[in-house]
Amino acid sequence: MNTLRNKVQLIGRLGQEPEIVTLKDGSKMAKFSMATDDSYKDKEGNKVERAYWHNIVVRGGLVKVVEEYITKGKEVAIEGKLTNRSWDDKEGTKRYTTEIICNELLMLGK
Repeated sequence: MNTLRNKVQLIGRLGQEPEIVTLKDGSKMAKFSMATDDSYKDKEGNKVERAYWHNIVVRGGLVKVVEEYITKGKEVAIEGKLTNRSWDDKEGTKRYTTEIICNELLMLGK
């Protein structure tokens, strides 16, 4: 039996203060960007570092944790699923984004 799975696990730092949004139904959602990094040596043996940015969306009970404890620069581990969505901007241009819907969050560091 082949089962497709959609699971993402990341460890990184928040690149901005979380944005807390109240939805029409009164529930809250948190959004923030998170940076992960990677490094390698180029042909000349120089260390090359690169940051990757991820859009994170938090819903449900974890929003309260984000609201109270998570700030810019904080190191966190998250687990969730990868999603894509699209919308039309003010000029009518179709825009796309990839987000990670977080269902587990662990605060790391001090």
